[in-house]
Amino acid sequence: MCDLLGRDTLSTDSARSRKVESDLRAAIGGEVRFDAASRAMWSADASNYRGVPIGVVAPRDAGEVEAAMAVCREHDVPVMPVGSRTSIAGQAVNTAVAFDLRTHMNTILDVDPEVRSARVQPGVVCDAIRDAGKPHGLTFGPDPSTHNRCTIGGMIGNNACGSHSVAWGKTVDNVRSLEVVTYRGERLALGLRGDERGPIPDQLRALGQRMAPEIERHVPELTRRVSGYNLDQLVPGNVNLAKALVGTEGTCATILEATVDLVESPPARALAILGFPDAYTAADHVMVVREQSPLTIEGMDAGLIAALRALRPHETTSRMLPEGNGWLYVETGGENRAAAEAAAQAVAIAMKPYTTGAVVVAEPAQMAALWRVREEGAGLLTRSPDGGEAWPGWEDAAVPPERFGAYLREFDEVLARHGRKGIYYGHFGDGCLHVRIDFDLATKPGITNFRAFMTDAADLVVAHGGSLSGEHGDGQARAELLPRMYPPQIIDGFERFKEIWDPDDRMNPGRIVRPATMDENLRVFVGMPTISDQPQLAFTHDQGSFTRATRRCLGVGKCAVDTGSGVMCPSWNVTQEEKHSTRGRARLLFEMANGEVITDGWQSEEVAESLDLCLSCKGCKSDCPVGVDMAAYKTEFLAQRYQGKLRPRSHYSMGALPRWLRAAAALPAPLVDALNRLAQVPALARVAKKAGGIDQRRAIPPLARETYTFRAARGLQSTSVPDLGIEPGSRGPLMLWTDTFTNHFDPDIAADAVAVLTALGYDVQTPPRTVCCGLTWTSTGQVTAARKVLARSLNAIGAALDEGVPVVGLEPSCTAALRSDAAELLPDDPRAQRLATQVFTFAELLARHTDELTAAAGGPAQEVLVQVHCHQHAELGSEPDRAVLDALGVTATVLDSGCCGLAGNFGFEDGHYDVSMACAERALLPAVRAAEPAVDLLADGYSCRTQVRQAGEREPIHLAQVAVRALRSGGGG
Repeated sequence: MCDLLGRDTLSTDSARSRKVESDLRAAIGGEVRFDAASRAMWSADASNYRGVPIGVVAPRDAGEVEAAMAVCREHDVPVMPVGSRTSIAGQAVNTAVAFDLRTHMNTILDVDPEVRSARVQPGVVCDAIRDAGKPHGLTFGPDPSTHNRCTIGGMIGNNACGSHSVAWGKTVDNVRSLEVVTYRGERLALGLRGDERGPIPDQLRALGQRMAPEIERHVPELTRRVSGYNLDQLVPGNVNLAKALVGTEGTCATILEATVDLVESPPARALAILGFPDAYTAADHVMVVREQSPLTIEGMDAGLIAALRALRPHETTSRMLPEGNGWLYVETGGENRAAAEAAAQAVAIAMKPYTTGAVVVAEPAQMAALWRVREEGAGLLTRSPDGGEAWPGWEDAAVPPERFGAYLREFDEVLARHGRKGIYYGHFGDGCLHVRIDFDLATKPGITNFRAFMTDAADLVVAHGGSLSGEHGDGQARAELLPRMYPPQIIDGFERFKEIWDPDDRMNPGRIVRPATMDENLRVFVGMPTISDQPQLAFTHDQGSFTRATRRCLGVGKCAVDTGSGVMCPSWNVTQEEKHSTRGRARLLFEMANGEVITDGWQSEEVAESLDLCLSCKGCKSDCPVGVDMAAYKTEFLAQRYQGKLRPRSHYSMGALPRWLRAAAALPAPLVDALNRLAQVPALARVAKKAGGIDQRRAIPPLARETYTFRAARGLQSTSVPDLGIEPGSRGPLMLWTDTFTNHFDPDIAADAVAVLTALGYDVQTPPRTVCCGLTWTSTGQVTAARKVLARSLNAIGAALDEGVPVVGLEPSCTAALRSDAAELLPDDPRAQRLATQVFTFAELLARHTDELTAAAGGPAQEVLVQVHCHQHAELGSEPDRAVLDALGVTATVLDSGCCGLAGNFGFEDGHYDVSMACAERALLPAVRAAEPAVDLLADGYSCRTQVRQAGEREPIHLAQVAVRALRSGGGG
């Protein structure tokens, strides 16, 4: 492949490419990756564009950056410095050697609270700088929605802003000095004293002096002007070469170090949310809000909230919003919470004549949840519930805030004229609009329409005195349009600015000056070759297309955040390798689908290696703003890869586990005891684990002597039923889903659950024969078998489903599978759809009766740590569980620990033990060790309980056991 401008054919010259790779390996100690997988993963950012890099290098320090640059210069190959690659305009993809500056060059070198500055390497994440300032009451002002993953180098490259620009400006306003190296190897310190001398500084000053009249005449004074180069920083009397370099998108030099300003951060903050009849009216009143001197003024349209509620049915935060169809988030600060809240109340009062309602929030957790609604807008709006796609491109234009309402109204007219729809949100206080638009980028007429819309939208912004980009930069998306914003003499000035820094045009070429056109190198391109798109799963949310599903990832990078907790993505948090992030895996699958870089289709070893450490935890399905479901993609990949072929041993052992357990359940109890004893004999256990593909460090879990279904069939109930004074069966029938794990390993949990449900007046029934959701077959890609197993189970409970009998699950993974996966396996079976609406968790059933539970519960106080199963987090939600625990008088601490690491068969499979335990050690196991002995670990998931049991910490319990204990203690039994 040639580069974006056709200048280089290195990608197709394998001998030359190998020589560049070899010389880079000799020159630096950091990673040098020219393999197909790395090139595939670095081929896209968060934009519409794709550019397969020549290779990727990760220098360890500034010296290695210079050494790698020298090698690239020797071979005359372009380079592209990148951070977290969340750029939305396409400036972080190119056919160049990508310099990954995040992996190693991520150190905060110094924080000086006296002068309020921080000296950092370019790969430091924005939030790390903010955290470093906190002890001194300081923060870094710019905070894009990607603040927990974007790097300072990327922010400088894009001149990023964020929600607090009303108070603290853009990145350019907060950069004090830079140390950089050019493609030709000249190392410069800029901005320290402002008296830099040498060929480059002298030429830049001369350019500024010569162009000063044109710059003053044609470069708009606008708080959100990001488009083009900062020629205004070269005007005599205002020369700042460090600030001039901000926003150059890696086209001029590579940043080695930056000193940035820190600003005073209010000790407390509050949020006034103002409702308006529509987004237009909200935009009309931003100038009135600005008079209150807030920290931020953010806006949202009703469409964003509608999309959120449709895509995340369990989401409840948006219910806190006041009445309206357009909203402003107005944040205020104060010396303490009361002062911040008073300031927010003052905003609400001042705006009362204009609003439909207002809500003031000062509780930190509630504020954080509300901010997440706003910050995840970019991802949420890329997909509609029916799988419709929306794209960036016209992403962040800005106009003077006093003209923002008029601009919005005219912008909607432009959308309508071109037959497009867009849902927006943005930095309303600075007149900056974010929007995702339903462009058709897969057909020639669609791309013609895309170009026509973009040019008309550019003309509209210019007519309002605005900027094509208000914070994300020009990249490839808008650089072609710069002549519509600036006259030829300014465009010539941009070209001269670039030539001074990079006369060879080898720094991220084709961006800002002499740009590639907006419709070149689109990630979804006309005639894109694809693998055979006849998936095994239904992919109902992607219109039945696996290829379409691989486009779901838009690269926002939330999966590659090192928070130390959270569900998504556990394997990335352990390895910190891009190939183990949801984004990396999605990129590989996309490239596999189009077949250009990953050429072996379903037999790709690169994809197989990446997916091998995917725990199928489903955390991405809920935590990824775009709803990437990597567990489903892994299932599809395994199904296609092993179709008609010999499978890994673990697929036959653990993948078909319910089958083996049914056979064991037919044995009398003494033989089951004997099997359990034999499983503990080291020599026999080694053989069994070897045959089953199980890691030798794992213990084989003991089977129950009798399954719950065996007991139920004989009328045996080992748990006495608490007496709550409710007529038995008065609330009608209820079907208990006797899942494989509870039934065969922890039947006492089922007995306790039946006791509680019976006490609440339900007539608890069990299926007339064995049932299974098929999850073990699904997770190992044995889709045909999973369908058969699930269909048999639906036959077993078909009568109950027809009668509307609720089905209650005790195992979260199985309940989640019934609610979501069943319809993917059997999309044409109406019973699968019916089951999804009739299946409930144990907590969801109990949450209907919190008053009765509160009245009946009593006795000694219980205290528990709660490990929420990752499938429950993704598919079911845990609010009912919290309500039930409160009703039972249980003090609960919910762990933010993410996946336990066992994840069904994953942690047992040979080769996964270390990653499995590392996941558990991130938060779960340390929290269990730190808890007092009297504190129980509440873990409804069998995998979670097994992980903790085998770690030797303590015996976990299920919510059913907590409930029985509380009701008995209260005198109910």
